[in-house]
Amino acid sequence: MSLLSNFAFVVRFNDLAEVLVTTLIFVVIGLIFFAIGFFILEKGMPYSVHKEIEEDQNTALGIIIGSMLIGIAIIIAAAIHG
Repeated sequence: MSLLSNFAFVVRFNDLAEVLVTTLIFVVIGLIFFAIGFFILEKGMPYSVHKEIEEDQNTALGIIIGSMLIGIAIIIAAAIHG
């Protein structure tokens, strides 16, 4: 029994190109929506997020923005996955 027969392949090599292209398309779409979500989030704040986090060292704001971005990413992943 060969080593390869012990592993179950999820995608056959014949279908690999199609799966890779589909994955890349979904990655690009997800990144575009993620950027749009971040842009809306940044414009909705009454202050400069960049200045608050980098210059003023506002750790709490960094944690909140990071949490919001993780939430947006989970929503996008769920929408793409179906």
